[in-house]
Order: sequence, then structure tokens, then C-alpha cells
Amino acid sequence: MLTFANAKINLGLFLTEKRADGYHNLQTVFYPIKINDVVELVDAEETSMLIKGIDIPGDATDNICFKAFQALQKDFNVPNQQIVLLKNIPVGAGLGGGSSDAAFLVKLVNQKFKLGLTYEQMEGYVRPLGADCAFFIKNKPTYAFAKGDEFEELSVDLSDYYLVLVKPPVHVSTALAYSNVNVKQPSSSLKDLIHLPLQDWQAHIFNGFEPSVFAKYPQIDEIKTKLYQAGAKFALMSGSGSSVFAIFEKEVQLPELEKENLVFYDV
Repeated sequence: MLTFANAKINLGLFLTEKRADGYHNLQTVFYPIKINDVVELVDAEETSMLIKGIDIPGDATDNICFKAFQALQKDFNVPNQQIVLLKNIPVGAGLGGGSSDAAFLVKLVNQKFKLGLTYEQMEGYVRPLGADCAFFIKNKPTYAFAKGDEFEELSVDLSDYYLVLVKPPVHVSTALAYSNVNVKQPSSSLKDLIHLPLQDWQAHIFNGFEPSVFAKYPQIDEIKTKLYQAGAKFALMSGSGSSVFAIFEKEVQLPELEKENLVFYDV
């Protein structure tokens, strides 16, 4: 049995304050997009994990998919499985690929073995694995706040637009992205700003990681500029980078950006 674990983009990301526990409070909007990994469960004599496609550094048993399965197996005596992950979502891109894999793995186990877990229970299993993991359980446009792990569903629909994602050949460390950010309370909540007309987003919606990341990787800033030059109505780096998405009113082709970057169309 298999499932398709999709990526997400951040429609804005405000870093609002540094917390006493070392984390940051933030405001963001998670939006699912049509780039997918494939997660499969195969009956096996012992539990293992096989990763194909894009290389993921580290041992497979350290993957959060494997950890999520172990947690469910401990609580429900789930039979041993081989977890097969076909990795298509770029790594280190601000797209939540690993978090999505873990969440969809939990949903797949719940379905295959008829565990009867609710959305809330499944969210409970993945929350310890990453702040954005729980978003992928319901997988709907969501306003996220606190550490990025408290949610409110939003009625945001970009299906009438043409979304493009550009991933440059650089990996942005989350630690680096956080190291030089400026933290401030916004004058308006992103939860409200996201309902402005699309043509007003550029003036009001931003990603607080961009200044520090662009200083280290100016090619990401250049990608964003080129997307606007190509006619994008809105463009922004997703998460802590390195990918940049753009919203167009109609289909486009970007051969110049394809020369040095991965370009995903109609996501």
C-alpha cells in the first residue's frame, strides 16, 4: 500500500519574538502544493527503511518516517514493515518534505491496519518530530502560529492561478537562517493580511528569513527578482529556503531559470 506525500509552501512568514526556550514565535500560512514523495508499506519479516530517489544524508533509521512508524508499532503492535520512500521533494528547500513523509506514513499505517486514529491522535504522533509535521495530517491551507505548531484552518485558494517553484542548487541550513533574523511584532496579523487581494500581497506579506538568507546566498534573491520580471504577481522564498515560489495569472515557461535551477511548473 502506498501514498503520495505532498510538499508545502509558506505564504508569508513573520518571526515575531524569541522565546525563552530558544525557539521563535512566528506567524505563517502553510499551503499544500503538487510536488510529491511516494511512501509505501510492504509486509516484511523485520522493520526497515529503504530510501530511493534524492539522496538524504544520514542513516535511514534516523529518518522521521522510521521514528513515526516505531512509535505506532510500540503502541499498537503493528506488524513489521519495510518502509519504502521515493524522494522527489528537494531537501533543504523549505518545502517540508520530511515532515510530510512522516505525517503521510502515519496516515498510511492508520489506514492499512485500521487503527481508527482520529486526526488529533495522528497529529499527536507527529508533533514531536517537527513543528510543521502536524499540518500535513489534515493537509489544508492553515494559519500557523506560536512555534509554527498551533493551527487555524484558512479559506485560501490559489487554484485559479499558475504556481511555479524554483529550487537553486544550494542547501540552506535552518540554523543559519535563524542566526541573523530580525524579530519584531507585525502591525497586522498574517491571518488577516492573507485575505488581501493578491495584487496587495507584495506590499504587506514577506518572509522574515529572506534578509539573512539572501545575504549569504544572493542567487536566491536573484531568482525572486527574475520571477517578478517574468510577470509574477507574487514571489517569496518558502520557509527558511532555498526554494522560491511565484504566483502567475497564466501559464509561463522560464528557460533562463531552468539552466541552473530545478523548476517545477503548475504546482
